[in-house]
Amino acid sequence: MVQAVRRAARILRELATSGPRLGVTELADRMGVAKPTAHALLRTLEAEGLVVQDRESSKYQLGPDLVQLGNAYLDTQELRTRSVTWADLLATRTGEAVWVAVLNGEQILVVHHAFRPEGAVQILEVGASIPWSTCALGKAVVAFAPEEDRTRLLGGQLAVLTGASITDPAALAEQLERVAGTGYAVEEQESALGDAGIAAPVFDRSGAVAGAIGIVGPVERLLAAPGTGDIAGTGNGGGAGNGGGAVRQELAVAVRETARSLSRDLGAPRGTPVPVRRDGP
Repeated sequence: MVQAVRRAARILRELATSGPRLGVTELADRMGVAKPTAHALLRTLEAEGLVVQDRESSKYQLGPDLVQLGNAYLDTQELRTRSVTWADLLATRTGEAVWVAVLNGEQILVVHHAFRPEGAVQILEVGASIPWSTCALGKAVVAFAPEEDRTRLLGGQLAVLTGASITDPAALAEQLERVAGTGYAVEEQESALGDAGIAAPVFDRSGAVAGAIGIVGPVERLLAAPGTGDIAGTGNGGGAGNGGGAVRQELAVAVRETARSLSRDLGAPRGTPVPVRRDGP
């Protein structure tokens, strides 16, 4: 690998996660390089519009050209392109906001967001990044990922965003097994207090999991009557399966059916097993 490129990428990641503004000395210390090296990399990135220097503080922050690059990725992301119509239909059918996401390292990246049909003020979440283990979208993807990927992710550090976030790898592994059996995942206040999600995996033309589609909203609306039953056998594990009733069941069916239709639109073979998990190609 080219060391200069890796260092440049490291600078962008540091600014994205530790910023919004960092000085040359701070970046050099974080990267373990000499200050002149960090300065040279920053000046090159600045010339390309990938970082900009604040005039008052002389510190650097991410540049505007990254927006263009990010939009280009979204425009060429086939799952996002194919999901637009299906996400709108799911939002209309359930009355909830719909997210479409892909796995990016240990994070789930939201590539499309269909607003809840009701005219309340809503914030566009495209580009949001969420730890995979704290959301239904992440669990839906990882439950159907190859065994080696699941093992790696379960062996990594499991994020804690709320008191309901699952930090026990064994408990999370059991939950993924249930997701693989039902074809959908549930999250209850593991990413944000008061919020819940229901998501199902989406498969591509090779039959591999390409991402997930799901609904997000208030826990009392999505999971209705917490603690009253376990409709789909996903109980235990940070509250992810608690809650029940006809509302949850109807929403889960709607999500799973939409995911299946989107998979077909992506060219997934008609024999692609949902909800049976598929390991490897």
